[in-house]
Amino acid sequence: MSADQTATPARSLGAGFEPFLERLDAEGEALAARTEAWSAINSGSFELAGLKLMRAPLLDAASALPGEVTEVELQPSQRVRPDGEVIDIEHGVSIRVRVRPEAPVQVALTGHYDTVFPAAHPFQKPWREGAMLRGPGTADMKGGIAVMLAALQAFEATPGAKRVGYEVLLSPDEEVGSMASAPLLAELGARAHLGMTYEPALADGALVDARKGSGNFSLILKGRAAHVGRAFNDGRSAVLAAAEAALALNALNGQRDGVTVNVGAIDGGSAVNVVPDRAVLRFNIRSPDTEGAAWGEAEARRIAAAAAARDGISAHLHGGITRPPKPLNDQQRTIVSWTRTAGEALGLDLKFQASGGVCEGNNLAAAGCPNIDTLGPCGGGLHSDQEFALLSTFSERAKLSFLLLAGLERGVFDVGSLRS
Repeated sequence: MSADQTATPARSLGAGFEPFLERLDAEGEALAARTEAWSAINSGSFELAGLKLMRAPLLDAASALPGEVTEVELQPSQRVRPDGEVIDIEHGVSIRVRVRPEAPVQVALTGHYDTVFPAAHPFQKPWREGAMLRGPGTADMKGGIAVMLAALQAFEATPGAKRVGYEVLLSPDEEVGSMASAPLLAELGARAHLGMTYEPALADGALVDARKGSGNFSLILKGRAAHVGRAFNDGRSAVLAAAEAALALNALNGQRDGVTVNVGAIDGGSAVNVVPDRAVLRFNIRSPDTEGAAWGEAEARRIAAAAAARDGISAHLHGGITRPPKPLNDQQRTIVSWTRTAGEALGLDLKFQASGGVCEGNNLAAAGCPNIDTLGPCGGGLHSDQEFALLSTFSERAKLSFLLLAGLERGVFDVGSLRS
């Protein structure tokens, strides 16, 4: 698309909204301070007490929106223990805000308030370092939630806000695969015309337009224990069966374009004088398209069946592709072009790139909802004690979201063509 073609919609989009954009400019420090306070609350995915503490300020912040704020209990998900037993895992509560569900345009806005850092992790407190706000969740994605809510509050002050309805869903389990919140995301994605998700943009300002799909698997293997001195040949080693399966899984790499298989861990065994009778092999499969994902899952099942065919070994494969691929299709190209137009109205030349990572944007896309899923502040060092968000981008990205919503309200962005 040429500059001449995009200049008119970009100018049209920004015209008349200057006071609202100035208001968001002035709120940059407040957004950073809110994120800093939220970052100081540990909310690791399995820290139920911390997640409950984090909900209190989120509920308070969400109450500034005109819709009803509710808490949605989630069903337990399953997890395989190192001994091979499958147990239920309890999760926190999702927060949902529905505003004008009868409006002709419906938007899904999603975020997560869990982090990868348990309470025992040393990375707990935020601090400022030059142009950066460092701390757990400052970018991924408590900062993103702050940006989302600020954009929505500014949009609510516009005269035409009533023409756009939306639903905010804040989940407690994204960092562990969104297994419990997946049904809510699917339901939301099926209703909305488009989605806006607040994972951080890259440190250089780029956003993500397509994502691989991902699935986590656990191959549970059971053999026969035996004393290695008295009855070694009577034993059947589950650890050796797991090792052979791991090598077979690794050999899948390079067989299909873009599909990767990562063997993450093998749990099993105890004393070296005992033939180990239990093992759990944990691995991840990623693919850029649904065909590759189906191939990878079928190959994993074939390898599991081969392990079960060994003398004295039983095998059970747990897991699957739980976040389908988010390809760069025509719907995604359209919403990417809208985001570029909104960025141009702010003087931003936004870049997009594909990612091997996964997020709630995968879930929304699988439900038929095209979405931009990196609308949070720019940042980096994710999932490490080097995590940071760039302070100057809190207001910048809030303005970007505001203009996307304003473009929907003004009809600059035609959702009818998007979902057709």
